[in-house]
Amino acid sequence: MIAVEQLTKEFADLQRGSVVALDGATFQVQPGEVFGLLGPNGAGKTTCLRILSTVLKPTSGRAVVAGYDVAEHPERVRNNIGFMSSNTGLYDRMTAWELVEYYGRLYGMPEGPLQERLETIFETLQMNDFRDLLSSKMSTGMKQKVSIARTIVHDPPVLIFDEPTSGLDVLVARAVLKTIESLKEQGKCIIFSTHIMREVERLCDRVAIIHRGRILDMGGLTELSQRHQQPDMEELFFHLIDRHDSESDLIAATP
Repeated sequence: MIAVEQLTKEFADLQRGSVVALDGATFQVQPGEVFGLLGPNGAGKTTCLRILSTVLKPTSGRAVVAGYDVAEHPERVRNNIGFMSSNTGLYDRMTAWELVEYYGRLYGMPEGPLQERLETIFETLQMNDFRDLLSSKMSTGMKQKVSIARTIVHDPPVLIFDEPTSGLDVLVARAVLKTIESLKEQGKCIIFSTHIMREVERLCDRVAIIHRGRILDMGGLTELSQRHQQPDMEELFFHLIDRHDSESDLIAATP
């Protein structure tokens, strides 16, 4: 469902010259799988996800989402994905229902199926109590539910979550994670970016640890722990990060 091969993104910087934000990322994600991108802030997670969602174009390499190349057929890719981040970005003067309905229409959904889909989503996510509430008056949890609803309104086969629980309290974060688990059970292909270890351990079938634009290792949680002889995900994470930084410093110091 998602195939990424040697994906690279460079940005021009007036002071530093060319900056590599993503360096040769390669991975695949299958339907019914949650694939975690785990890394510290600035590791390249968001850059990778923005390329997959066609917001950015890769400098080199290739990414195919739902059978479509992100550079050659961006509009087809956008029709087959849902993207959610920690930044809700809702319109203050629209109600919850109007916001989700608006996104359904942007995706070209026929009116009848759209209204049926809205009823199903609002029931499933328990949003009917605030369906007519303006965004400006919503709590953080309500806004996050609206963000989930607009992400899935067109029932896309591929879902991308970029740190969706960042800044949320534990109750709202738990609700978001439960929704993602439900989407996995529906057979959705899901990429989940985070730096929170417990979320990775709860949700992810496989994980790629990324740092300074490079994927340091990838696999199932048990597989990775055994490979690196680390007792848990947190120790594994810091082990790989520290090893990579030590090797980079050694190379930089070599005349």
